[in-house]
Amino acid sequence: RHTRYISVTGVQTCALPICFTAVEPSFGIGPLGKLVAEQGWTGILPLVLGVAVIFWLIGFDIIYAIQDYEFDRTHGLRSVVVAWGPKNALNAALMAHAVMWLILVAFGLLAGFRLPYYVGLVLIAGCLLFEHFLARRRSLNWVNNAFFRLNAIISAVFLVVTITEVVFPGFRLKP
Repeated sequence: RHTRYISVTGVQTCALPICFTAVEPSFGIGPLGKLVAEQGWTGILPLVLGVAVIFWLIGFDIIYAIQDYEFDRTHGLRSVVVAWGPKNALNAALMAHAVMWLILVAFGLLAGFRLPYYVGLVLIAGCLLFEHFLARRRSLNWVNNAFFRLNAIISAVFLVVTITEVVFPGFRLKP
């Protein structure tokens, strides 16, 4: 039997529920590959950011798969949500997002970022918590709001605060 799950690349099929983590690394290493190709190895920062992206994707892929729970269960598909149950799957998604957030904190510390970045991380934490609150409601409309709108806000906030730190180096810690 194969596991069917929804990923950012569409419907995925795999023999084990662990396959949720098979697609995400390809997205996480994309930015790292671009930096290495353009500039050579640039230190640990791109790797740290790539790992954060992987955990972000794992979390929101699980949330997105919640909407297929009934279909997967009635059709004998062993998706992560069916294999672990919706509550455990959502807890795993929350854990993945917590790890992502902690990695983003480490990224900011390693980069020497200051206040604007950490204000952004507080906003991101709020969005993640609200996303998980909405996902636990398990209606299609709430999952779509959690998945699309809040993740768009999270990525936009991260972009703005990171650009602020890079463009205005006066906000950065001295090396």
